[in-house]
Amino acid sequence: MKLPRSNGSRIYLVHLLAVAVGLGMVVLGPWRAGLMVIGVSFMVSAVARMVVPIDHTGMLRVRGKLFDVVWMGFLGVSLLVLAILVPS
Repeated sequence: MKLPRSNGSRIYLVHLLAVAVGLGMVVLGPWRAGLMVIGVSFMVSAVARMVVPIDHTGMLRVRGKLFDVVWMGFLGVSLLVLAILVPS
């Protein structure tokens, strides 16, 4: 298997792996921990989108930088709040 050339694409693939692990955790039982894994993954990806230079973003870039950072940050925080506030 050949790794992607850009750092952003590698970060994106790690993000997808983390989301898959989180979804697996949600399905298997510890749903709070699964949502937290997914939420933290989105927040780390938002920070990575801010830091990685534009010519190395690869698949991490969807729209403009501001949109990507705000949207991934919003999703990450929303999932963390959901995992914390929903009663058992």
